[in-house]
Amino acid sequence: MPEKCNIAHFLADIAERYGEKTAVSFKGRSITFSDLHSMSSLYACSLRASGLGIGMRTLMMLRPGIEFIVAVFAVFKTGAIPVFIDPGMGIGNLLRCVRKTKPRALIGIAKAQWTRLLFPRTFNSLEFSFSHESLCPPGVIKLPSLDDFSRSAQVGDFQTASVQPDDTAAIVFTTGSTGPPKGVVYTHQIYIEQKRMISEFYGAGPEHVDMPAFPLFALFSAVMGMPSVIPDFNPSFPAMADPALIARTISENNISFSFASPALWRNLADYCIEKSIVLESLKKVLMAGAPVACDLHEKLRKIAPNCVAMVPYGATEALPVANFSSSDITRDIASAVSSGRGYCVGKPLPGIKIHVIKPTEDPVGSWDDSIELPNGETGEIVVEGKVVTPEYYELAELTRLAKIRGRGGRLMHRMGDMGFFDEKGLLWFKGRKAHRVFTPDGVIYPVCCEAVLKSHPKVFRAALVGICDKGIQTPVAVIEPVPGVLPLDQDRREKFISQLQDIASRNPITKNIRDFLFMSPFPVDIRHNAKISRESLAVWAAARKIQSP
Repeated sequence: MPEKCNIAHFLADIAERYGEKTAVSFKGRSITFSDLHSMSSLYACSLRASGLGIGMRTLMMLRPGIEFIVAVFAVFKTGAIPVFIDPGMGIGNLLRCVRKTKPRALIGIAKAQWTRLLFPRTFNSLEFSFSHESLCPPGVIKLPSLDDFSRSAQVGDFQTASVQPDDTAAIVFTTGSTGPPKGVVYTHQIYIEQKRMISEFYGAGPEHVDMPAFPLFALFSAVMGMPSVIPDFNPSFPAMADPALIARTISENNISFSFASPALWRNLADYCIEKSIVLESLKKVLMAGAPVACDLHEKLRKIAPNCVAMVPYGATEALPVANFSSSDITRDIASAVSSGRGYCVGKPLPGIKIHVIKPTEDPVGSWDDSIELPNGETGEIVVEGKVVTPEYYELAELTRLAKIRGRGGRLMHRMGDMGFFDEKGLLWFKGRKAHRVFTPDGVIYPVCCEAVLKSHPKVFRAALVGICDKGIQTPVAVIEPVPGVLPLDQDRREKFISQLQDIASRNPITKNIRDFLFMSPFPVDIRHNAKISRESLAVWAAARKIQSP
C-alpha cells in the first residue's frame, strides 16, 4: 500500500513542524496548524463513528472560513469524497449537481440543512447530516465550531484512511459558464502533484502569508505550512469585493502571496492608484480565470513594486499547465496582444506537455502524430501531465469527447480552447473553441478582436458574438463602456459606433465587424467574475439585431 497518498497525511507532517504557528485566520479568529490537525481529527472521529467511510460522497455546503477547512480535511482523513458545488451557480444548477452525485452525507451550515428539507427528492440519497451551527433541523449531528473547540477535546492521532494514488479524492464542479456544470473527478495523486507544482514553481510555502480569495486554495496553503488569511467577502462575487477591505487585509497581515480573480485585482489596483496606496508586502500574485490584459500587469507594478504577477493557465480539468508572468512582458508581446494576435499564456510548466491539434467536433480516441499542427498554426489546445483529471463524474460521453489516450496509456485533456505556439515556443490563447464566429470570410476569434476594440478609451469590455447559423454568421460586437458613459443619446451613440468602426476597419482581423451594441454590465461567470458569458450575450444580441431596422 503506497504511503502518504492521502493529501490529509501532509497536514499531520505540517502540524508536527509548525504546530504553534497560525495556520488560518478569518474575521478575527484563528487556528494553529496543531489545532487544525487536531480539530479535523475530532471531526473525522464523529464522521467515522456515524458511519461515514471510504468512498462515500459527501456534499460540502459551508461558508469559507476555518470550519470549512477543518471539515474538508476531516472528510479526506476518513477516505470519503468531498463534493464541491459553487452555490453561486443558482439553485437550479445546484440541485441538478446534487441529484447527479447522489451524496451519502452532507456537511453544511444551518441554511443548507433546512434547504434540503424543501427538496426531499433531490436529497433522498443522504444518510448522514452534520453541522457546526446551531438551529439545525432534528437529526443533524452537531460538530464543534472553532469557539466550542478546546485542546482538552483532542483525540490524539486519528488513523487517516489509506488510499491508492488513483482513488477518487474529490468531485469539483465546474461553474457552468460554458455549458452545464460538470463534476470533475480529482484523484489523490492529482492533489499531491498540484501541491508540488504550487510549492516548487510558484514558491508557495512557510515563508509567505497567503490571502486565498478562492476558498479551496486555502487547503493547499495548509499542507504547505503557509499561513492564510481568508478575506471577508463572498467568493462567488470577487468583482464585488470591497477594495478598501482587501487593501487593509493585505497591509495589516503582511500578505505576501495571493491567488484571486483578475476582476478582484483590477478593482484593487484602481482603488490603490486612486488612493496612492502601495502594498509593499506583496511578493507573488496569481490571477486566473480569464485573459489578463497587459495594463493590469502594469497597474499591479505600481501598487505592489516588490511583486511578480503570475498567470497560471489551465482549467478545472487540468491545472496548472502553463504560466505567464509580468516579467515575461516585452514590447513585442504587448503590441501583439493589442493588435489581436491573442493572449500569451507562456510556456508549459515542468512535467507538462501541450499540443495544438486540428480542431474537430468528434472524439479522438487515441493520439496520432498526424493531428498535431506545427508552430504558428491555430488549433485546439491539448494538455498532458499528472494534473490531468481522469473523467467527468458519470458523464461518459462528455469524458469521451474531452479525453485522448496518449502513448503509454496516459490521458490527455482537450481544453476546449483555441491557440497556437509561436516561433519562441510560447503558447497563445485565442479563445474558447465554442465561441468561434464562422463568417463567409472565415473564422473570427472573439478575444483577439476584443483586444483590438478595447483600444478605444471608453471601452471597458468588448464581446464578439455571431448571429445566425454557422457558416453564415454575422459578427456583432457588444460593448460595455467604462462607468458613466451609458446611457447614450442618439448622436453620442452614432459617434461612438463610428469611432469603433474606424478602429475595426484598420485591422485585418476586425475589418468586417460593422455592427455594435451596448450593454452594461456584462454577464460573467460566478467563480471569477471575469469570463464573459458570450452564450447569453449572443441570445441578447440576436434579439436586439432582429428588432433593429
